[in-house]
Amino acid sequence: MTQSTPADGPPPPLPPVDHASPQRAPGPEGPGIVAEHVSRAFGSVQAVADLSFTAPRGAVTALVGPNGCGKSTLMLMLASLLAPDSGRVFVGGVDPAEDSAAVRAQVGWMPDQFGAWDSLRVAEVLEVMGRAYFLPTAPLRGRVDELLELLDLVPLAQQPAHVLSRGQKQRLGLARALVHDPQVLVLDEPASGLDPASRRRLLQVVRSRAADGATVLVSSHILGELEEMADHVVFMDGGRAVDASSLRDLAARPRPWRISSLHHQALVEALDQLQVRHGGVVAGDRTTSGHAEAVVELPDDATAARLLADLTAAGARIIGFGPTTGRLEAAYLASDAAQREGAL
Repeated sequence: MTQSTPADGPPPPLPPVDHASPQRAPGPEGPGIVAEHVSRAFGSVQAVADLSFTAPRGAVTALVGPNGCGKSTLMLMLASLLAPDSGRVFVGGVDPAEDSAAVRAQVGWMPDQFGAWDSLRVAEVLEVMGRAYFLPTAPLRGRVDELLELLDLVPLAQQPAHVLSRGQKQRLGLARALVHDPQVLVLDEPASGLDPASRRRLLQVVRSRAADGATVLVSSHILGELEEMADHVVFMDGGRAVDASSLRDLAARPRPWRISSLHHQALVEALDQLQVRHGGVVAGDRTTSGHAEAVVELPDDATAARLLADLTAAGARIIGFGPTTGRLEAAYLASDAAQREGAL
């Protein structure tokens, strides 16, 4: 197995190679990404260890974990820029070890740093990448214009890439990953450095690609926005996939909920009447909302809905009722990795 050297940007596809029997995952309707017992070490450091997961087509899968847990190493292997020491990966049904050209032709890779090509102008970066993927000249020009418009880069088209801000380079990096209309997107921290409007644009682009049938794998430390974007999540720790779930199923996991009331004593009495365990009701003059508040741990969203109805019936004068964190953040904060990193 030939090991590729990691690079800041996506490499051009290799010339087609005729393989007698390339290894492939089950047919075109199977998962877009499959990792089977993948391991990769750098000297004595085990970056990825016996990791297995799948990312379905037509959906966004979030990759979540602490710094140093192996997310970027895994993504480099999926982009065919790094070979696993053991195990296999399939991207669009193809093993990069058997046909790296086919994998690179269908993967849009966005690293967490823009990297090279600072001497080129913004439009030229996209043109060069398109030629690297052998896109015909006329369609390429239209594609470049389309991506400049999509990611709000038209005013920057003739600017050298090296003068761009961090957020502008991130937008260009996403455009570069999309230039050949890939069926698999691998995005490492794409929201880093983006302003709120650009983050909203990123969300729209990613969701649109998934709706069109693409497989999207994205890592981010901005868990609230990642929750809006993702359909599924894989939690990593110590180089392993330690948990996987759909975002919908996370609603059945415990998380804290904040209850706000117009009347301190009414909330106290209602919680006591319903025998709800809580850490105390804080008076309105001690909260930022100006209302009496209590935080309770609830096992799932269905229990929360019943409690809200019961509190209202008990005359608690509820003015606010909602989770203190998103589902994704709550699941991560409950993990061993977060406990170890001191997140709680």
